[in-house]
Amino acid sequence: MSVLHDTRSYHLNHPIDLMTEFTVCESLGSPGSPTLRALGMPKSYGAVLGERLRDRGLFGKGCRICEIGGGYGSLMRGLLEAHRDDVDRVVMVDLSRALIGIQRRALEPWQDRVSFVLGDALELLPAISGVDLFLVNEMIGDLPVWTGLDPKNLPPEARSVIRRYRLAVPEAGPFHFNIGAIRLVEAVCRKGVPAFLSEHSSDPVIPRTMPFLVKGLATDGWPREIRLTSHSEYTIRFSHLEQVARALGREVETGSLLELIGYSQAEKARFIFNARACATDEQALVFEFLDHVREYRWLIIR
Repeated sequence: MSVLHDTRSYHLNHPIDLMTEFTVCESLGSPGSPTLRALGMPKSYGAVLGERLRDRGLFGKGCRICEIGGGYGSLMRGLLEAHRDDVDRVVMVDLSRALIGIQRRALEPWQDRVSFVLGDALELLPAISGVDLFLVNEMIGDLPVWTGLDPKNLPPEARSVIRRYRLAVPEAGPFHFNIGAIRLVEAVCRKGVPAFLSEHSSDPVIPRTMPFLVKGLATDGWPREIRLTSHSEYTIRFSHLEQVARALGREVETGSLLELIGYSQAEKARFIFNARACATDEQALVFEFLDHVREYRWLIIR
């Protein structure tokens, strides 16, 4: 039986501990993080992301940014630490009152240019204005998902979206469908503003220099459940998001998050990953990071 999986009640009513799950923005949150040291990378995720977006012409002097689902504020803190002179205004949108409080503390040094909005991004996006760039990092897996779908008996909402954008579905079920992520992409596209999204994907892109990362990767291309403390999230079929954005007249660019952040120690990674070498704390951190981040994709919508 199909069910609409929705985590909004969890984020509204439960204390949220991001340290019980893997996130790129926390693992690489500050230059002194153990994972960054183990990877041999000197800059935080936020700092590197700012550089990559600047290289693509999406980030520069006077930029006004809206981050949706900013977690502990680590990405934005790293971005502001490295690129404060380029950022004019920041709006942080989050459904969790507790996380908004943590973000306020993390971004206190820039309180004169950061504002916070408590609410559901899918409801608020049409009203957001005066923004040059949307950041949606490691958040869309928490958006509503139709689960247990039968391709021959789809719920009306799922059937309408699948037909409108001519999205591929399996010939036989059950399968899961990222309806919330698609609705967010629709809303962003209608704003006419560039956006960066990243998340666990069900159709990952493996770096060409690291083909060994495909070993043991459990994916059939369709979203799967990731069970976490007190809730679940789902991987994202990025090809669906690309197709929706293009159908709405936007240009897209996508790839492996591992490549985007600039990790290039392929031989070290090969040894640790193939041998499952965790004899030292450094090797254990590198293995854990690679095991998770190999599934991550990024998507830029222009």
